[in-house]
Amino acid sequence: MKVVILCGGFGSRLGHETNIIPKPMVKIDKDPIIVHILKQYYKYGYKEFILALGYKGEHIRNFFKKKKFKFKVQTIFTGRKTLTGGRLLKLKKYLKKEKNFMLTYGDGISNQNIRNLTKFHLKHKKTATMTVVRPPVRFGEVTLQKDKVVKFMEKPQIKTSWINGGFFVFSNKIFNYLSSLNEMLERKPMEKLFKKKELMAFKHHGFWQCMDTQRDKELLAELIRKKNAPWMK
Repeated sequence: MKVVILCGGFGSRLGHETNIIPKPMVKIDKDPIIVHILKQYYKYGYKEFILALGYKGEHIRNFFKKKKFKFKVQTIFTGRKTLTGGRLLKLKKYLKKEKNFMLTYGDGISNQNIRNLTKFHLKHKKTATMTVVRPPVRFGEVTLQKDKVVKFMEKPQIKTSWINGGFFVFSNKIFNYLSSLNEMLERKPMEKLFKKKELMAFKHHGFWQCMDTQRDKELLAELIRKKNAPWMK
Protein backbone atom coordinates (compact mmCIF):
# COMPACT_ATOMS: atom_id res chain seq x y z
CA MET A 1 0.00 0.00 0.00
CA LYS A 2 1.45 3.37 -1.03
CA VAL A 3 1.56 6.40 1.24
CA VAL A 4 0.80 9.91 -0.01
CA ILE A 5 2.13 12.87 1.96
CA LEU A 6 0.81 16.35 1.22
CA CYS A 7 3.80 18.71 1.33
CA GLY A 8 2.53 21.83 -0.41
CA GLY A 9 1.48 24.22 2.36
CA PHE A 10 3.08 27.60 3.11
CA GLY A 11 3.59 27.13 6.86
CA SER A 12 3.44 30.89 7.44
CA ARG A 13 2.78 30.58 11.19
CA LEU A 14 6.23 29.04 11.70
CA GLY A 15 7.87 32.38 11.00
CA HIS A 16 11.01 33.28 9.05
CA GLU A 17 12.18 29.68 8.57
CA THR A 18 9.42 28.90 6.06
CA ASN A 19 10.38 31.96 4.00
CA ILE A 20 13.43 29.91 3.02
CA ILE A 21 12.31 26.26 3.11
CA PRO A 22 8.91 24.50 3.00
CA LYS A 23 7.30 23.41 6.26
CA PRO A 24 8.04 19.66 5.84
CA MET A 25 11.77 20.50 5.70
CA VAL A 26 11.77 22.33 9.04
CA LYS A 27 13.99 20.35 11.38
CA ILE A 28 12.93 18.80 14.66
CA ASP A 29 16.25 18.41 16.38
CA LYS A 30 18.49 16.95 13.62
CA ASP A 31 16.01 15.75 10.96
CA PRO A 32 13.27 17.48 8.94
CA ILE A 33 9.78 16.62 10.18
CA ILE A 34 9.08 14.83 6.88
CA VAL A 35 11.81 12.28 7.71
CA HIS A 36 10.22 11.59 11.11
CA ILE A 37 6.87 10.98 9.36
CA LEU A 38 8.36 8.65 6.74
CA LYS A 39 10.22 6.63 9.37
CA GLN A 40 7.01 6.18 11.36
CA TYR A 41 5.33 4.55 8.34
CA TYR A 42 8.45 2.55 7.48
CA LYS A 43 8.46 1.11 11.00
CA TYR A 44 5.16 -0.58 10.11
CA GLY A 45 6.39 -1.90 6.78
CA TYR A 46 5.37 0.85 4.35
CA LYS A 47 8.12 1.46 1.80
CA GLU A 48 6.60 3.42 -1.10
CA PHE A 49 5.89 7.12 -0.67
CA ILE A 50 4.54 9.81 -2.97
CA LEU A 51 5.22 13.37 -1.84
CA ALA A 52 2.83 15.97 -3.29
CA LEU A 53 5.01 19.06 -3.60
CA GLY A 54 4.00 22.71 -3.75
CA TYR A 55 5.54 25.81 -2.18
CA LYS A 56 9.37 25.59 -2.38
CA GLY A 57 9.02 21.93 -3.31
CA GLU A 58 12.45 21.88 -4.96
CA HIS A 59 14.03 21.81 -1.49
CA ILE A 60 12.22 18.55 -0.71
CA ARG A 61 13.04 17.05 -4.10
CA ASN A 62 16.73 17.93 -3.83
CA PHE A 63 16.91 16.56 -0.28
CA PHE A 64 15.64 13.13 -1.34
CA LYS A 65 17.88 13.09 -4.40
CA LYS A 66 20.93 13.48 -2.17
CA LYS A 67 19.84 11.38 0.80
CA LYS A 68 19.51 7.60 0.66
CA PHE A 69 16.88 5.73 2.65
CA LYS A 70 15.64 2.14 2.77
CA PHE A 71 12.31 3.21 1.30
CA LYS A 72 11.29 4.63 -2.09
CA VAL A 73 10.32 8.30 -2.33
CA GLN A 74 8.65 9.74 -5.43
CA THR A 75 8.25 13.54 -5.57
CA ILE A 76 5.48 15.06 -7.71
CA PHE A 77 4.98 18.81 -8.12
CA THR A 78 1.22 19.45 -7.71
CA GLY A 79 1.13 23.24 -7.97
CA ARG A 80 2.22 26.08 -5.73
CA LYS A 81 -1.26 27.16 -4.60
CA THR A 82 -3.27 23.98 -5.25
CA LEU A 83 -5.60 23.01 -2.40
CA THR A 84 -5.45 19.61 -0.69
CA GLY A 85 -8.23 18.01 -2.73
CA GLY A 86 -6.61 19.23 -5.93
CA ARG A 87 -3.23 17.86 -4.91
CA LEU A 88 -4.70 14.42 -4.40
CA LEU A 89 -6.61 14.63 -7.68
CA LYS A 90 -3.34 15.37 -9.50
CA LEU A 91 -1.93 12.11 -8.12
CA LYS A 92 -4.75 9.96 -9.51
CA LYS A 93 -2.67 8.49 -12.34
CA TYR A 94 0.08 7.49 -9.89
CA LEU A 95 -2.42 5.61 -7.71
CA LYS A 96 -4.60 3.92 -10.35
CA LYS A 97 -3.23 0.44 -9.52
CA GLU A 98 -3.80 0.88 -5.78
CA LYS A 99 -7.04 -0.53 -4.34
CA ASN A 100 -6.25 1.36 -1.15
CA PHE A 101 -3.64 3.90 -0.14
CA MET A 102 -2.69 5.99 2.87
CA LEU A 103 -2.46 9.77 3.13
CA THR A 104 -1.19 12.24 5.68
CA TYR A 105 0.11 15.79 5.93
CA GLY A 106 3.76 16.80 6.08
CA ASP A 107 3.52 18.50 9.46
CA GLY A 108 1.94 16.07 11.95
CA ILE A 109 3.45 13.39 14.17
CA SER A 110 1.76 10.57 16.04
CA ASN A 111 2.66 7.32 17.76
CA GLN A 112 -0.43 5.51 16.52
CA ASN A 113 -0.22 1.92 15.33
CA ILE A 114 -0.52 2.42 11.58
CA ARG A 115 -0.97 -1.29 10.96
CA ASN A 116 -4.07 -1.25 13.16
CA LEU A 117 -5.38 1.77 11.26
CA THR A 118 -5.04 -0.15 7.99
CA LYS A 119 -6.72 -3.25 9.42
CA PHE A 120 -9.61 -1.12 10.66
CA HIS A 121 -10.07 0.40 7.20
CA LEU A 122 -10.00 -2.96 5.40
CA LYS A 123 -12.40 -4.48 7.92
CA HIS A 124 -15.06 -1.80 7.45
CA LYS A 125 -14.70 -1.63 3.64
CA LYS A 126 -15.62 2.04 3.36
CA THR A 127 -14.16 4.64 1.00
CA ALA A 128 -12.33 6.54 3.71
CA THR A 129 -10.99 6.14 7.23
CA MET A 130 -9.83 9.16 9.21
CA THR A 131 -7.75 8.99 12.37
CA VAL A 132 -9.37 11.18 15.02
CA VAL A 133 -7.52 12.45 18.08
CA ARG A 134 -8.06 14.41 21.27
CA PRO A 135 -6.42 17.78 20.65
CA PRO A 136 -3.88 19.11 23.15
CA VAL A 137 -4.90 22.45 24.64
CA ARG A 138 -2.64 25.42 23.95
CA PHE A 139 -2.04 26.24 27.59
CA GLY A 140 -1.41 24.36 30.82
CA GLU A 141 -4.40 23.41 32.96
CA VAL A 142 -4.43 24.53 36.59
CA THR A 143 -6.77 23.08 39.24
CA LEU A 144 -7.40 25.34 42.25
CA GLN A 145 -8.83 25.01 45.72
CA LYS A 146 -9.55 28.62 46.65
CA ASP A 147 -6.20 30.29 45.88
CA LYS A 148 -4.07 27.18 46.19
CA VAL A 149 -2.85 25.24 43.14
CA VAL A 150 -3.59 21.55 43.75
CA LYS A 151 -2.89 20.23 40.24
CA PHE A 152 -1.04 21.45 37.15
CA MET A 153 -0.91 19.73 33.75
CA GLU A 154 1.17 21.13 30.91
CA LYS A 155 -0.87 21.02 27.66
CA PRO A 156 -3.30 18.21 28.59
CA GLN A 157 -5.58 16.64 26.00
CA ILE A 158 -9.13 17.92 25.64
CA LYS A 159 -11.41 15.08 26.73
CA THR A 160 -14.73 16.22 25.26
CA SER A 161 -14.10 16.38 21.51
CA TRP A 162 -12.34 14.69 18.60
CA ILE A 163 -10.56 16.35 15.68
CA ASN A 164 -9.12 15.21 12.36
CA GLY A 165 -5.71 13.75 13.20
CA GLY A 166 -4.54 13.88 9.59
CA PHE A 167 -3.83 10.18 9.04
CA PHE A 168 -6.13 8.64 6.41
CA VAL A 169 -6.68 5.42 4.50
CA PHE A 170 -8.63 5.71 1.24
CA SER A 171 -9.94 3.24 -1.28
CA ASN A 172 -9.52 4.24 -4.92
CA LYS A 173 -13.19 5.30 -4.88
CA ILE A 174 -12.10 8.55 -3.21
CA PHE A 175 -11.48 9.99 -6.68
CA ASN A 176 -15.23 9.81 -7.34
CA TYR A 177 -15.60 12.46 -4.63
CA LEU A 178 -12.99 14.86 -6.02
CA SER A 179 -14.19 17.20 -8.74
CA SER A 180 -11.92 20.25 -8.75
CA LEU A 181 -8.30 21.29 -8.31
CA ASN A 182 -9.59 24.22 -6.26
CA GLU A 183 -11.22 22.33 -3.40
CA MET A 184 -10.14 21.32 0.05
CA LEU A 185 -10.15 17.58 0.67
CA GLU A 186 -11.46 18.30 4.16
CA ARG A 187 -14.55 20.25 2.98
CA LYS A 188 -16.97 19.07 0.27
CA PRO A 189 -15.38 15.65 -0.38
CA MET A 190 -15.51 14.78 3.33
CA GLU A 191 -19.06 16.11 3.61
CA LYS A 192 -20.13 13.90 0.70
CA LEU A 193 -18.42 10.90 2.29
CA PHE A 194 -20.13 11.16 5.67
CA LYS A 195 -23.53 11.89 4.07
CA LYS A 196 -23.16 8.61 2.14
CA LYS A 197 -21.87 6.85 5.28
CA GLU A 198 -18.56 6.14 3.58
CA LEU A 199 -16.33 7.76 6.23
CA MET A 200 -15.08 5.86 9.29
CA ALA A 201 -13.25 7.24 12.34
CA PHE A 202 -10.28 5.43 13.83
CA LYS A 203 -9.81 6.69 17.40
CA HIS A 204 -6.25 7.29 18.52
CA HIS A 205 -5.83 7.87 22.25
CA GLY A 206 -2.05 8.26 22.26
CA PHE A 207 0.42 10.97 21.32
CA TRP A 208 -0.39 13.38 18.50
CA GLN A 209 1.04 16.78 17.68
CA CYS A 210 0.81 19.07 14.67
CA MET A 211 3.72 21.44 14.04
CA ASP A 212 1.89 24.68 13.31
CA THR A 213 3.94 27.18 15.30
CA GLN A 214 7.45 27.75 16.61
CA ARG A 215 6.19 26.67 20.02
CA ASP A 216 5.03 23.33 18.59
CA LYS A 217 8.42 22.82 16.96
CA GLU A 218 10.24 23.52 20.22
CA LEU A 219 7.98 21.12 22.11
CA LEU A 220 8.74 18.28 19.67
CA ALA A 221 12.47 19.01 19.68
CA GLU A 222 12.51 19.02 23.48
CA LEU A 223 10.89 15.56 23.55
CA ILE A 224 13.72 14.24 21.36
CA ARG A 225 16.43 15.88 23.44
CA LYS A 226 14.96 14.33 26.59
CA LYS A 227 14.75 10.94 24.80
CA ASN A 228 11.01 10.97 25.43
CA ALA A 229 9.63 11.25 21.88
CA PRO A 230 6.66 8.80 21.73
CA TRP A 231 6.84 8.39 17.93
CA MET A 232 10.47 7.23 18.13
CA LYS A 233 9.91 4.43 20.64
